[in-house]
Amino acid sequence: MRYFILIPDGMADFPVKELGGVTPMRKADKPAMDSLAARSVCGTVSNVPDGMVPESDTANLSILSYDPKIYSKGRSPLEAASMGLQLGPEDTALRCNLVTLSDDGDYDDKIMLDHSADEITTEEADRLVAALNDALANDERRLYTGVSYRHCLVWRGADETTQFMRPHDILGQRITDYLPKDEFYAFMRASWDMLEHHPVNEARRSRGLRPANSAWLWSPGRKPSLPSFYDKWHLRASVVSAVDLIKGIAKCAGMEVVDVEGATGNIHTNFAGKAEAAVDAFKRGAELVYVHVEAPDECGHRGEAANKVMSIEYIDSKILSRVEAYLAGTGELYKIMVLPDHPTPIATRTHAPDPVPFFIYSSERDSVLEPRRGVSRFDEEECAKTGLYLPHGHELMKYFIEL
Repeated sequence: MRYFILIPDGMADFPVKELGGVTPMRKADKPAMDSLAARSVCGTVSNVPDGMVPESDTANLSILSYDPKIYSKGRSPLEAASMGLQLGPEDTALRCNLVTLSDDGDYDDKIMLDHSADEITTEEADRLVAALNDALANDERRLYTGVSYRHCLVWRGADETTQFMRPHDILGQRITDYLPKDEFYAFMRASWDMLEHHPVNEARRSRGLRPANSAWLWSPGRKPSLPSFYDKWHLRASVVSAVDLIKGIAKCAGMEVVDVEGATGNIHTNFAGKAEAAVDAFKRGAELVYVHVEAPDECGHRGEAANKVMSIEYIDSKILSRVEAYLAGTGELYKIMVLPDHPTPIATRTHAPDPVPFFIYSSERDSVLEPRRGVSRFDEEECAKTGLYLPHGHELMKYFIEL
């Protein structure tokens, strides 16, 4: 038996006026998802436990069978692990976004315009990170370049319990009430002085792009530890993702991490390359392949309804249909599970803790599937109608494997 899990990050949504009062999932032309869902067990699942922040680390830990209440230590340590950073016992990792703040007024009164600085390229970001390190790094702290706007600050002795605001939660708002205190504030304030007129940002302005004119720290944590995925399920597993967070979870769980050239974490990612990477992992002996695609989430954060629909259609045509065709052609039994980790609604432009739709297709059960489980199309409303609801996302893997 082969197992394929596809995670279109943030795909679930609420009805969008711009789309005629339906969700992007409902609007999207996605024949592969809809066809498989019609022959699948369908329902909804809560990947974010009550009282926890609906972040991708929490939700993806759940899907991979790790109870976030036990294993969630913040996303930054997982991203650090993906980047190959060895955290010491006193090291705190923090996510460092390169963001766009408004130009007017004092730093404390600026407005959060964009949590991603127009999805700055990694090459440009690397030059800005180098400039910040030249000015602000010391024996206790140093920045490390990640992908696009997502970077990691390792700070020895920093308080990992400090509460920070996620930048994508305050888009369009003044940052006054959301700034951290003391040394964290000083770092962020100093980053503005370094970045506002950096040549990279001046060049971006000349091209009509937003500058990455401030660092924004959040999600601190210490070194994580996860039980081996193989020891839990006795399956050789590979993970395909552009995002350091997902790669970090995989590395901490002892899963193979597959890098894909041109995987960017946005709608311009290499969708076809991810499908090829999944197929290649199966050919090399992987029994379970987990493909994570960030594009719908980024479109949700940016409030881009049409692009969110397009990203779902790309995932369907360029990833799911390709991998399913390969699995069907092997002559072996296989299962496919598709679900978003959490909703990222266009209306709010941030994550929501609501349950998400899922389907589980089994080639073995296809001909004997209970008719009531199938849905006419794969979307939030149809899956909710089945009445199948799993309140604990970390139990979904067991349900998938044993179904």
